[in-house]
Amino acid sequence: QVQLVESGGGLVQPGESLRLSCVASGGIFSIYTMGWYRQAPGKQRELVAVLTGGGMTNYADSVKGRFTISRDAAKNTVYLQMNSLKPEDTAVYYCNFDMRTTFFRRDTFWGQGTQVTVSS
Repeated sequence: QVQLVESGGGLVQPGESLRLSCVASGGIFSIYTMGWYRQAPGKQRELVAVLTGGGMTNYADSVKGRFTISRDAAKNTVYLQMNSLKPEDTAVYYCNFDMRTTFFRRDTFWGQGTQVTVSS
């Protein structure tokens, strides 16, 4: 059974940094994409950053130049380095893996979410 476990959220002041981690465990055959999404109160979940198996990245315009997505393939781990945080970055952050658990089965999995709060 696949599990995604996130860590690294917290309360920081504007301008500070945080690094989120998400580790996948269980039956992993291959990974297509790893991504981070966020959901602020009263808003829909939105894409923050995505990293493909080939190493291509895509970022939301609101985080370009401030956030960096990376991975440790050997550890099935994806990271989100968040710099110059702003109050509008406050949200619950979720990791997302699009992967095959067997040769024949492809699914999308979500982490449980980690709260990031940016406030002075």
